[in-house]
Amino acid sequence: MIFRSKAPLRLGLAGGGTDVSPYSDLYGGAILNATISMYAYATIRTRDDGKIILHAVDKDEKHEFKSTDRLQLNGELNLVKGVYNRIVKDFTHKPLSFEMSTFVDAPPGSGLGTSSTLVVAILGAFMEWLKLPLGEYDMAHLAYEIERIDLNMAGGRQDQYAATFGGVNFMEFFKDEKVVVNPLRIRRNILNELAYNLVLFNTETSRLSSKIIASQSKNVLQNNRQTIEATHRLKEQAVMMKEAILKGELDKFGEILDFGWHHKKLMAKGISNPYIDEIYQAAINSGATGGKISGAGGGGFMIFYCPDNTRLKVINSLKKFGGEIKRYEFTASGVTTWNL
Repeated sequence: MIFRSKAPLRLGLAGGGTDVSPYSDLYGGAILNATISMYAYATIRTRDDGKIILHAVDKDEKHEFKSTDRLQLNGELNLVKGVYNRIVKDFTHKPLSFEMSTFVDAPPGSGLGTSSTLVVAILGAFMEWLKLPLGEYDMAHLAYEIERIDLNMAGGRQDQYAATFGGVNFMEFFKDEKVVVNPLRIRRNILNELAYNLVLFNTETSRLSSKIIASQSKNVLQNNRQTIEATHRLKEQAVMMKEAILKGELDKFGEILDFGWHHKKLMAKGISNPYIDEIYQAAINSGATGGKISGAGGGGFMIFYCPDNTRLKVINSLKKFGGEIKRYEFTASGVTTWNL
């Protein structure tokens, strides 16, 4: 049989970085994000020959193993291996035989939560196959543990919950690792207008988010006041953005993005660079009222809020930088699974 899963990527709109330890452990965090019509996909085909085949279609990478209760974590498709190892440990308690194929609509380092979303999609495929009794919070937390603890990958906690729940969510992160996802009920005309005015630009540069996140975490541990105060402001930004979008006050959206961007750059070195600053200023000069880098920073996708009739002018101003304007829609659903 065939078991499939897809999970949506997300745009972090406000509060980015407040979900990262140790800040969230010490002060608590808040984030506003929204899932979009770009996905991570996972497919399981069952086998009965005692083999495990892992195939990352978008990376053109394929590996074959004898069925075992634990796959070695050697840097080759570790996300899939990490999920499989945890599935065996926590649920089946015996080796499985299958072929897993995956691909993602955005490249690694894009800032759209690709790795965490892929973990959720892989988990979803196993859940569909094995009928695992996991609710949304259980699934998101397990994905977090696999990525951050089992695989020791640096990052925050928002991506796993965004991919699992889907939609527009105000997320709160508490000192005891408790996470509360608050789905926002937003009028469709407001979401349509937001999608129309919010330009998503792929700089076609990548970055290693773990280095930026490590620097940010180190600054908090060392009680760097600039970093901590900047992160406090980003937590405030998430509340400001939530109120604006619930009230339909989209004219405030750009200025709230701009407020957050200027504080985010103070959190750690590498979040911005002269190239990113040049792109940002070109968009502002063409009529955008605010924007930000998506994810930890340093490269990947950027978003710009372009009110009134400035969208086309902003898009034209970005052409000189190469890259690509990515079309998308906001989505209401999180991880989805099915079988054939």
